[in-house]
Order: sequence, then C-alpha cells, then structure tokens
Amino acid sequence: MKSIVIQQPNALAIEERPLPSPAAGEVRVKVKLAGICGSDSHIYRGHNPFARYPRVIGHEFFGVIDAVGEGVDTSRLGQRVSVDPVISCGHCYPCSVGKPNVCTSLVVLGVHRDGGFSEYAVVPAKNAWVIPDAISDKHAVMVEPFTIAANVTGHACPTEQDVALIYGAGPMGLVTVQALKGVYKVKQVIVVDRIDERLEMAQRCGADWVINNGNQSLQAVLEEKGIKPTLIIDAACHPSILQEAVNLASPGGRIVLMGFSSDPSQVAQQGITGKELSIFSSRLNANKFPVVIDWLEKGLIDPDKLITHTFEYQHVKDAIELFEKDQRQCCKVLLTFSE
Repeated sequence: MKSIVIQQPNALAIEERPLPSPAAGEVRVKVKLAGICGSDSHIYRGHNPFARYPRVIGHEFFGVIDAVGEGVDTSRLGQRVSVDPVISCGHCYPCSVGKPNVCTSLVVLGVHRDGGFSEYAVVPAKNAWVIPDAISDKHAVMVEPFTIAANVTGHACPTEQDVALIYGAGPMGLVTVQALKGVYKVKQVIVVDRIDERLEMAQRCGADWVINNGNQSLQAVLEEKGIKPTLIIDAACHPSILQEAVNLASPGGRIVLMGFSSDPSQVAQQGITGKELSIFSSRLNANKFPVVIDWLEKGLIDPDKLITHTFEYQHVKDAIELFEKDQRQCCKVLLTFSE
C-alpha cells in the first residue's frame, strides 16, 4: 500500500509499505478521503513538539472497514466509518472524568502513531464510528474538524441569549460559527480576523457581524456599539488575545482558549475576578463523534461551506503548500485515496 510519510521535518515521501493486519480489538480501514489540518503542516515543517519521525500523518479520515481483528464482530466488514484519532487508556483520572482527550497516556493518530494519510489504516474498533447512509463521503471526512467545535461548545454551554465573539476565521473558527448558529441558535455571533476573504467565509457560515481588526481597534468598535460579549472563543491562538478577551468580556462571561502556543500570555487577575469570568481550554475532542454525526443527520451544520479544494493523494505536497500559502481562498483541503 502507499502511505504519505514525513521522514523528518520538511522531508515528505510517498512510500510503499506492507498491508497491515488488524490486531485484537482493531479494524482495518480502506481510506477513501482525508482532510489536511494545520497540525499536519506543523508536523511536516517540524513545529509539532509531540510528533516522532518517521510518521504517517493525518487524523481526519474516512473509509470502509475491510478487515477485523480478533474479538471484533465480522458484521463490521463493509461499514462506512469516520475515525476518532483520540486513543485513550480508559482508566486514568482524566478518562474517569470524561476527558479521554487529555488521557495521561494519550495517543493521537497521525501524531504519536501512524495516521490516515495512507491507502489503509489500522485503528481501534471503538474509534471507527459508523456513518449513516444519508451522510455523504465528503461530509463524513469532516466529522473530526466539527468535533473541535463540539468540544468547545460542550465546555461553554452556549444559549440563544449569548453574544459570541470568535477570534479567527480559519477552519476551527468557522466550524465553531456553524455550531453556535446552527446547533445552539446563538442570537449574535461576531467574528474577527485580518483577512477579508476569511471573514466572507465566516459570513457564509452564519456569522452575524465580521470585523477586520487589522485596520481598526476591536475594542473601540465593540465599545462604540455598546457590545460586551458573553462568550469569547480564541480560535486564532495568539498569546496576546487572552488579555484583550478579558477586557472585552461581559461580567459573568466565558472565555474558551484553543491555542497551543508555548509563549506566555500576560493577564491581570483583577479583570478575571472582578467580572467573575470563567476560562476554559479545549483540546481535540472528548467522545464527540456521535454528537457531530447527529448534527449532520439533522442538517444543523454544512461542511460544504468549508471545503475549497480536493487533490488526489499523489499531489499531497501541492495540497499542503496551497493550504499553507493561500489563506485567502483556501480553507479545507481534502485528499482522495480511493473511490
């Protein structure tokens, strides 16, 4: 089989590898589609501290089960599945309180273990979620990105009365816009970014108001309108955002951080405690695949509004370079592995 391998930073190759056999409790998935994420690019460029090389990247993928290991019912053969990349132990403290996404022995497919940018991938059977026939292949491969939004909103518990502010109109910001508007019916969703074309994508995803903060002060614009957001989500992930978010937030508001920067954020405690703000962080997803599959079945979200490009997997280098360089027109890029 052919696999896309990052041999070391900035060295990508399509290698011929032996067809894997599923071990006990595992299934083998014939991959049909996979999505490119920023973390795939970071591993390629050597900017992901968790990755070990060589590595088959890819943690957003969909396909069909074509082999099962010992202990897995053969009725699973032929099932269309999306794969949850989060592999957890099930018994440590985080797992016991419903946070397998921060398991003390966390393994993420495509990061710590070979992932889905391959013609075939072996994964735990419990991580292969069945996709109903009514959901198309290209929507099925988008389940994982939307689980990020499901995890964020699971922390923040949005209501129709919220005024939400989202920093960043990249893929993670856009899936969150769709969740807030389509699932939770939040009355006002504001998106801030410095790229006009990305802000247009945010409007197509349901944003009520977009602001380019590259040429104007976000704080001044919101103060002029008398708006104090009750829910702020940082999907831009810059260390400077936290203090501004604290300044902008309504008393009693919530802030959710999605960033992974190792640079420090400076923030005054008084702004947090004076307003009794709640600050959450969100990593990956905690058992959110069935949640997103339900959203898709009910038509509450629309992945088509994010998918901008599709490449055959043989052109993965071109696909990643486009993803990295064209932030104006490119949002979600899919790779095709089989029909």
